[in-house]
Amino acid sequence: MKQMDDSNARVDMRAQIKFINIAADTLNDDLLGFHLALEFDPREIGLIHYVIASSSTLAEGFSKAERYCSIVNEGIAIRFKANHSTAITLRYVDFDRRLDRQQTEFWAFGMVRSCRLLTNTRIAPLQLRLMHLRDAMPKEFPSFLGLGCDIEFGANGDEIILPEATAVLPLVNADTHLNRLLIAYAEKALAHRAHAAHIRSKVERAIAPRLPHGKATVSEVARELGISQRTLARLLSAEGLTFSAILQQFRLDLAKAYITYDDLSISQIAWLLGYRQASAFTTAFRRWTGKSPREMRAAGS
Repeated sequence: MKQMDDSNARVDMRAQIKFINIAADTLNDDLLGFHLALEFDPREIGLIHYVIASSSTLAEGFSKAERYCSIVNEGIAIRFKANHSTAITLRYVDFDRRLDRQQTEFWAFGMVRSCRLLTNTRIAPLQLRLMHLRDAMPKEFPSFLGLGCDIEFGANGDEIILPEATAVLPLVNADTHLNRLLIAYAEKALAHRAHAAHIRSKVERAIAPRLPHGKATVSEVARELGISQRTLARLLSAEGLTFSAILQQFRLDLAKAYITYDDLSISQIAWLLGYRQASAFTTAFRRWTGKSPREMRAAGS
């Protein structure tokens, strides 16, 4: 509660995602990220919102959002480009995207809503591409985005495609003088941000592509990071961690995410997590949660 009451507290991406997932389960709201995007006040983001809002055009504002996004959230990066279409791309930093659905939907739909508020126009995206899967299209999504928007799940990236003309739309609160002052503050804030990732994030990033091939071992990860196993163990110990604990938690988090995808069989999930036999995965999952994967899937349906 103390951390929630502290507006200056930093919450890492793993904790953010875990919190919103717990809230979604508690509220029985599979669209919680979407619903939050419709209700939040963009001014609560703070400095970066005012930098964007005081810019002259949407393109100028989101180009600055790309630079200063880490001031607000070090776990996500924004990329903006305006060519034949206007595209806003979201990318997680040092965190496996497959662990998330709610947080990404909050960001994606929140971006669209912010664009509308900034320009005072009902911008209709041409396409929304999301990496996670959904069994069915929630009727709320096309209703909010516009029936002409092509919504793709299981994409190879998270991206909002807007009409080309969107980039030059003027912002309703444009203020050149204020913008210059805010950019000066933003540059100072950016200069003080630490860019080095925690060792846990680096280990998880190295584990992710090696899991399906059964190569997520401490020796392979240490080699990927360019350090010895002994140094890796020492760095982890300094943060109260062990490699085996990180691997187990990472597998569990991925397993819980994969189980929500009905088109993935238990055998496929076992392979994705580095188990050569589904029975070994089932045994491990029961040890972690007290339920089998099928029982967990049935409880969530």
